[in-house]
Amino acid sequence: MNEFKPLVFSGVQPTGNLHLGNYLGAIRKFVALQESHDCIYCVVDMHALTAQLVHDDLKEQTRSIAAAYIAAGIDAKKHIVFNQSQVSGHAELAWVFNCVARIGWMNRMTQFKDKAGKDAEKASLGLYAYPSLMASDILLYRATHVPVGDDQKQHLELTRDIAQKFNLDFAEKIRAVGKGVDIKVGDEPVHAYFPMVEPLIDGPAPRVMSLRDGTKKMSKSDPSDLSRINLMDDEDSIAKKVKKAKTDPDGLPSEVAGLAGRPEADNLVGIYAALSDKTKADILKEFGGQQFSAFKPALSELALTVLSPITSEMRRLMNDPGYIDDVLRDGASRARARADVTMREVRDIVGFLY
Repeated sequence: MNEFKPLVFSGVQPTGNLHLGNYLGAIRKFVALQESHDCIYCVVDMHALTAQLVHDDLKEQTRSIAAAYIAAGIDAKKHIVFNQSQVSGHAELAWVFNCVARIGWMNRMTQFKDKAGKDAEKASLGLYAYPSLMASDILLYRATHVPVGDDQKQHLELTRDIAQKFNLDFAEKIRAVGKGVDIKVGDEPVHAYFPMVEPLIDGPAPRVMSLRDGTKKMSKSDPSDLSRINLMDDEDSIAKKVKKAKTDPDGLPSEVAGLAGRPEADNLVGIYAALSDKTKADILKEFGGQQFSAFKPALSELALTVLSPITSEMRRLMNDPGYIDDVLRDGASRARARADVTMREVRDIVGFLY
């Protein structure tokens, strides 16, 4: 039986503007989870270097993620909000995990292949080892649950592989320091130091696609700003982007089956459903048979109703960077206290003299 104390960990990378997809797919879920779980939410600024080494505004981007967390409703006093680089244990444990993980495991990571593209030889080692750092982010706090989307499931499986190999390779050492927990891996009892992390999937996660191409995810890196609704967009920008969103000549169907083969229509209906906490079927009952010229203004109005309070609070917080920095420093102090315990015990288990 798993006796690890339940703990949720997740993070967002501070690269580019946060958009509607980030909110619906991640941050809104973070807010809901804090009502039932002990949570640690991180701004993973070390991961940002894998996307781009030199940033003109990494500090500002880091503050904007923290502001979004708080504006969306995360309680930074009850839970922990901090930025990754303030806690050195993330990098230290990542090195241990680099030595635990196998090259074959890393070669199977499809996200590296997607991000590196055809010229993988010129990609950074950091991008290649990204999943090992992600594993250290989670296991540094011995977190038991992580809310994940489809694109991160493979990395979470790798985290479990790393935890299992560490537990098995150091089984005698773990018992010697007396810090493990008896769990079952499959049908086998294991005295484990690190938990076998479980994904948290609360219903079907909304998959928000580009407003310009319904076959691609809404992305911070898309060169077209019209492809996404940013959390900091004003009323006119949101209305303009929804109005210009790509559609097809047909009207809205009355049933979900009618969205098949219509990615842009499916995306806009899905966004409306997610924002209103309804199903696509519910939305089509209301709008089925209508043209997009009638549906888009309703979608704009709904997006503004949901996002405006968050946007206003984000702007207020971003005008007070000292407050955000204080929140992150306080969170880092509390995170560091937990991380330091883990790293002392890992050093004992591995055999480092300190």
